[in-house]
Amino acid sequence: MREIITLQLGQQSNYVAAHFWNAQESYFTYGADEESPVDHDVHFRPGLGADGTETYMPRTVIYDLKGGFGTLKRLNDLYDISEDAASSSLWPGQPVVHRQQPIGASAYQQSLDTGQAAPELTTSSVRYWSDFNRVFYHPKSIIQLNEYELNSTLMPFEKWHMGEELFANLDKEHDLLDRDMRPFVEEADQMQGIQIMSGIDDAWGGFAAKYVERIRDEYGKTPVWVFGVQDPVRGLPRLVNKARALAELSSQASLVVPLAIPDEPFPSSIRLDTSSSWHVSALFAATIESTTLYTRLKATDRANSSNLGHMTDLLNVFGRQTIANIEMSPIKPPNPTQNGSNDIANLTNQRGELLTSTHDSFIDDESESGSQKGMMSLDVDLSSPQDLRLQSGTRGSRKRYVFSQVQTYRGPEIEKDTADDKDDIANSRFGMRRRPKVHNYDSRLAFPILDSYPKIFRDNNGNAVKEHIAMRTSLSTDTSVMAKVRGLRTTVIRSIGLEDRETIGNELAEIAEGYKEGWSSGSDDDDDE
Repeated sequence: MREIITLQLGQQSNYVAAHFWNAQESYFTYGADEESPVDHDVHFRPGLGADGTETYMPRTVIYDLKGGFGTLKRLNDLYDISEDAASSSLWPGQPVVHRQQPIGASAYQQSLDTGQAAPELTTSSVRYWSDFNRVFYHPKSIIQLNEYELNSTLMPFEKWHMGEELFANLDKEHDLLDRDMRPFVEEADQMQGIQIMSGIDDAWGGFAAKYVERIRDEYGKTPVWVFGVQDPVRGLPRLVNKARALAELSSQASLVVPLAIPDEPFPSSIRLDTSSSWHVSALFAATIESTTLYTRLKATDRANSSNLGHMTDLLNVFGRQTIANIEMSPIKPPNPTQNGSNDIANLTNQRGELLTSTHDSFIDDESESGSQKGMMSLDVDLSSPQDLRLQSGTRGSRKRYVFSQVQTYRGPEIEKDTADDKDDIANSRFGMRRRPKVHNYDSRLAFPILDSYPKIFRDNNGNAVKEHIAMRTSLSTDTSVMAKVRGLRTTVIRSIGLEDRETIGNELAEIAEGYKEGWSSGSDDDDDE
């Protein structure tokens, strides 16, 4: 097997993960003549319920604050024991029970419980991520942290040191890895890696940094991917938290992928309410789920199945490039032809560009300016492109130099080029042998649009896409990371406490230097300030 253990840290990440797990659940097939292309053992574990019923639940550990789970109970219907707690108590007296007013189940959850048709979800009806959750979780997966309360005005969980201190206190008392994560790791036959979804611009960034440090001490060679979710509402305190998170996580994780809603307008195919966590997390989840799809496809499809370790090696060319940019493009559904069939050959992206191949030839010589022909730039950049504007004195936008790019396509099969240089070694124009810069994966499994998923994607006529959608994504290590980290450092360095300012500043500068190695544009813009 090649299991992946998932950690979900905080409300933002749990919204994203709920969409992720709903998508995984939709890939299950139940007919004898149906076979899913997804290897469910990668993300799901077998078990036994309280009554001996066989269960199959996500390999995940979910952390959230008090009140963050909404209506989700730690003991679900498969593990709920109806025995009255008072009847098994050794206390001979009459117990006095104080109960907090329970949160009422959403109409959507009630429909799932009763098997009735689900009502359409709206931004106003989704109060918590559990309101649109479709999956049962093992009781060991649910970890509520009662030290802080969700959306508290008295003590909001926002400052970096709160996350660090909370982890330190909990780990000292319980040893979090032993209590929470190790049971899932020990069930894995051959763990592929650890996938972490966490906020990085609030206190969860500090919590995640300490958690990853402990993971690295315990599982030194295991690939660890961190998807760092950021709130659409920005400000200097959040930028400070993000800077600290990148400085800490980049030295411990195998790959760090920041995700943020861009300031630029979305293409016509996306209608997003940026004030809704349900909407924002849906876009993040579709991108993450599509990018990592190939780590859970069945190994029989060797051309397009991969693993976290291999993809890390492809992206981290010089060993110091652990921060990657992520982009996505929803592909407009093809228009029906006169005979009623879909014209698969005429798929377009949102700029109207014709997609004629899923395996273009991308191995080109570098130009003196550092730009590269054939490198794909997709419609929606979720890698905090606004950070490029943080750097003072920037003289316009520069073309980025891509060290490595992993591109994915999922959807209807379209014409492929005969040449596929995915894993070959190529020669540069200077005679140096190097790996190709672009690595392609494709699958005919389109992204599912479930009734739990908001109708954020539109077709050519502006109608909501209701069943599934084709999609491209890309993960890139490129020189824009250098500019973003430098800009972030310049903006926040004076807001960091004196005791940490020099250390954090040096770590950010070192990260930026990692994206200069092996390439120089000859431009003064790239010199240190």
